Amino acid sequence: MSKKLRSIVLVDDNETTSFLNNRLLSRLDVADQVHTFRKAEQAFQFLWGENEASADPDAVPALVFVDLKMPGMDGFEFLKLYDALPDQSKAKTVMAVLTTSMHAADTARVAQYPDVEYLAKPLTEEKMEKLLKKRF
Repeated sequence: MSKKLRSIVLVDDNETTSFLNNRLLSRLDVADQVHTFRKAEQAFQFLWGENEASADPDAVPALVFVDLKMPGMDGFEFLKLYDALPDQSKAKTVMAVLTTSMHAADTARVAQYPDVEYLAKPLTEEKMEKLLKKRF
């Protein structure tokens, strides 16, 4: 694997998926920290809430995985809010959709965000290696 990332954030309402992804990332030792959120609203607030401007730049995650289908704020709403952030905030983080959906409509909606990666679940060592090589 390439260099170790400062932190990775997982946003998925499925506890089993988050647990397995956490285990994989720990085993691969790709990040100093992994934060897990079951609700997109909480994740967004944690990452880019009101204090974002004064936040420690090292606290901003290098990589965020977000599921598309979640109750409350879904992955599309999360991406829309992320896209509205200032460019300097977005430049610090790679955003990746991690979903079971291979629907053409979903892939087309995500494709509107050119810097967002689209990965099919499950997250695997191979997918992680490919993403790290491509974006880091």
